[in-house]
Amino acid sequence: MLVQNFHRLCYRRTYIILGTLILVATYAILSSRQNDVSTYKKHNIAALQSEQSCLFPKLQLWHPELKAYSNKPTPLRCSESDENWVYTVNGTFYISKNANAKHGSITCTYVPILRGKDDFQVTRADPIQPMLNGTRLVTDVFEAKCVGSDGSAQANILVGIAPNEKVQRRQRVVREGSPLGLDILMFGFDSVSRMTWMRNLPKSYKYFVEILDGVVLEGYNIVGDGTPQALLPMLTGKTEPELPEARRGFAGATTVDGHPWIWEDLKKLGYAIQWGEDGSQMGTFTYRMLGFKNQPVDHYMRTFYLAATGDFAKYHPKCLGSMSRHQNMMNWMRDFVEVYAKQRKFSFVFHSEYTHSGYSELKHADDDLKKFLEHLHTGGHLDQAILVLMSDHGARFQDVRNTEQGKYEERMPFFGIRLPTWFQEKYPDAASNLRTNAHRLVTPFDIHATFRDVIDFGGAGLGDLKQRGISLFKEIPKERSCDDAAIEPHWCACLSWSSVSSDDRNVQEAALALVSTINNLTDSERAVCEELSLLEVSRAVKWTANEHLLRFRGSDYHGRIPDLGDKMNSSEFLFQVTVRTRPGDALYEGTVKYFVQRESYTISEREISRINKYGNQPHCVMERLPHLRPFCYCKKQRQ
Repeated sequence: MLVQNFHRLCYRRTYIILGTLILVATYAILSSRQNDVSTYKKHNIAALQSEQSCLFPKLQLWHPELKAYSNKPTPLRCSESDENWVYTVNGTFYISKNANAKHGSITCTYVPILRGKDDFQVTRADPIQPMLNGTRLVTDVFEAKCVGSDGSAQANILVGIAPNEKVQRRQRVVREGSPLGLDILMFGFDSVSRMTWMRNLPKSYKYFVEILDGVVLEGYNIVGDGTPQALLPMLTGKTEPELPEARRGFAGATTVDGHPWIWEDLKKLGYAIQWGEDGSQMGTFTYRMLGFKNQPVDHYMRTFYLAATGDFAKYHPKCLGSMSRHQNMMNWMRDFVEVYAKQRKFSFVFHSEYTHSGYSELKHADDDLKKFLEHLHTGGHLDQAILVLMSDHGARFQDVRNTEQGKYEERMPFFGIRLPTWFQEKYPDAASNLRTNAHRLVTPFDIHATFRDVIDFGGAGLGDLKQRGISLFKEIPKERSCDDAAIEPHWCACLSWSSVSSDDRNVQEAALALVSTINNLTDSERAVCEELSLLEVSRAVKWTANEHLLRFRGSDYHGRIPDLGDKMNSSEFLFQVTVRTRPGDALYEGTVKYFVQRESYTISEREISRINKYGNQPHCVMERLPHLRPFCYCKKQRQ
């Protein structure tokens, strides 16, 4: 018995010693690898993505092909102008103290500017004279005509937020369902890829990611060509062809008032609504479409741009007097969140002046965007809000689009989301799903579904692949493909690409099919539009499905172990061809589907893009048939 007890004691001491050594060794290993945490996470994400149906391209922030396009912008000269005498804060009219000190007592006349009968007209009401310092705004848009006692004068058309009592009473409505009670605050720039955003807005990007703990969607993929194809799915849940016809020149076309805008449902929950974009001639819903008959939201910036654009010539470029126009838009959003600080609200402000035809000037906005985010954060405006920073698509017309990475970037715009801290604590699964989805295939339809969850929260869990739009509070299945997400092959960034010689027989036949389709679009206008012919194929790419998609056959009972035993071969290929046509020297890019067994080619209008400017070439159909602008070269050209 003594011997047995002795042996037990020895064994016990041995286990204790071994256990201690293991703990010490483990601690030493972990300590030595503290600097490898970021590497481990990166490799983990790469491994996770490799198991997905959608493989994202590995884009370089400073790709050698793109360095030539990162130019230093021309400095803004707004500060060279005499300081603006009038400004607005929190719905209130103020006269600058500096202006009073410089020009003596200042007297101002306030001319209210109102929206006209539709999206293309404004009217002016009777002037208010004098408009005293500290007076609440009467209208959002107004002209301030001011005279100092020294005889100096200044007149500017300005925009702010006039408090609306009817909107403020809206918060008393009865709320049904399970609304999350979150504000939605969105600020965007036109034509900015994720890489372009990081290159040109580094300070505000760092603040968003590191201080605000925002989530950037690395797999955000466009679903169509241009801004409407990005915003309509986001704001209505539908594509343009699925909505009532609203294009000018088409039979039965109507204004877009009847579309199922998300803000109409938010109004029923008591939300105040703001929507604005710069530019009166290039509006998302007015350039090709008939716009709104009635003002769609409570605070609408189009009225300001209709009234003020004619005055911009008297200022330095990109300025509104002594203030930049991008700062003016941020101030307008700032005033909105302050006027409706105690009310649920939806704001979407979209700036395009810096980036519609280039992006170097986007650098001008970095410091101001960072200050704007700091103001929202420190002022408590994000405590009950989903904050969204976004773009509609990447560069479309710039030279960067002619690089291989540029083509990927066009399809993968910037989209970032930040949730309030309390939401992450109350709904940890939903917050975790958002971070997981940062590395999954995401589309504007999913953003709409997320907004729907704000209205009536459906919980976390796994998203349904059968649904075109999946809320980001649910986990997007890793098996999701572009086909599942309703992304046409032309826009899918998940596919594997390989370059093909322009002399390849299939490429030449695909190019001829593209030109033939373009000619079919203008066939009814052959009396005025030339028939185009193929001049050259400047670039060709062959797209194939990724290996995992072809090999995947199913999963085990629990959905964890994939069966990759399928030996499927592609029965069709996609050729993306860039062609030059004559007359007119137009550049087109199109995706042509090739059926191997039938040896036939098909292409749809929606898969064709004009990638150089058409100018006045289509003047004969410019106003009458705006949808033909990219495709028609008028037989009679203006000199």
